[in-house]
Amino acid sequence: MTYLITGGAGFIGSHVAEQLLKRGERVVAIDNFNDYYDPAIKRGNAEGLASYSQLKMVEGDIRDLDLVERIFAENDISRVAHLAAMPGVRASVRQVRLYMDVNLTGSLNLLEASKGAGIEQFVLASTSSVYGKTRILPFVETDTADRPLAAYPASKRAAELLAHTYHNLVGMQVTVLRFFNVYGPAGRPDMMPWKLMDATQSGEQIKLFNGGDIHRDWTYIADTVRGVLAALDKPLGYEIINLGCGAPISLSDFVEIIEAYAGAAINKLAVPTPPSDPPITFCDNSKARDLLGFAPAVSIHDGLRRTWEWYAAYRGL
Repeated sequence: MTYLITGGAGFIGSHVAEQLLKRGERVVAIDNFNDYYDPAIKRGNAEGLASYSQLKMVEGDIRDLDLVERIFAENDISRVAHLAAMPGVRASVRQVRLYMDVNLTGSLNLLEASKGAGIEQFVLASTSSVYGKTRILPFVETDTADRPLAAYPASKRAAELLAHTYHNLVGMQVTVLRFFNVYGPAGRPDMMPWKLMDATQSGEQIKLFNGGDIHRDWTYIADTVRGVLAALDKPLGYEIINLGCGAPISLSDFVEIIEAYAGAAINKLAVPTPPSDPPITFCDNSKARDLLGFAPAVSIHDGLRRTWEWYAAYRGL
C-alpha cells in the first residue's frame, strides 16, 4: 500500500512517515521546505528518512494542482495523511491570504486529486484552535467551533467543512484529527518548548501570556503519531476526532519543569494574552479512545525530559 504524506519533512509528518516506513509501507512525501522556520531542520528530517528504499520525497507545493495530480497519477496512492499547512495562530493574524491559500486551497487540491484516485482513507490534520474561547470544557467534538480567533483556525475549520462535502457527494472516507499542542524531540523551533529551552541557554526574555496563567494540553509526538496511524488504518466515514493528552498544564508550571531539567532559570516577562489566543486548551479524548484505541502514554514530565535530552544533544550541551 502507498501512503501520501503532505508536510512529510515537517515535525509530525516526518515522524508519521518514519513509522509507516518501519512497518514496510511505501511512502510518498511532499514538502515545500518553506522558511516559516529554518528549512535546514526539515532538510535534516528528510535526510533521516532517506535510507528507506520505499520512500519518495517530492519537493513541491500542495497549491500546485498539476504537481498534486501528477503525484497521484504516478504513484497509486491508497491513503493520504494531509499534514501540510501554514501553522501558527499569531503569525496568521498578519498573513490571512497566505494562510487561507495554503490551508484551504491546498486542501482542496488534495481532496480533488483524492476523489479522482478513489483513495481509501483521507486523514486531515486540524487543530484544537478551532474551539476558540469556548466555555465548554473539556473541548468536545460536538461543539460548533464556529468562533475562530485568527486566520489559522478559521482556515482549518473551513478545510474540515470542505472535506465533509467530499464525503457527502462522493463517499470519501475522511477522518479529521484536531491536534492539541504537539511537542517532542525535533519539534518546531517556533513553539514554546524549543523557545524556552533556547532561553535557558541564551538568557533571551520570554513573554508569558497572563503571567503564565494560561493552560495548554500538551501532547507528546509519539502519542500523536500513534493516533494518526490508527486513523489511517481505520476508515470511519466522516469523523472529527480530538487527538490530545487530556491533561492541561499552566504555562508557569510548564516553564518550571523545563528550568528544572535545564538547571537554569528563564528570563520571563508577564504580558497580556493577545486576542488570537484562548486561555485554555483541554482535550476530551474519549472519542479517540473509543474509535481509534487512542491511549496517550507519555506524561508531560516524561515528555519534556525526553525533549530536553534531545535538545541538549542537538545543541551539544
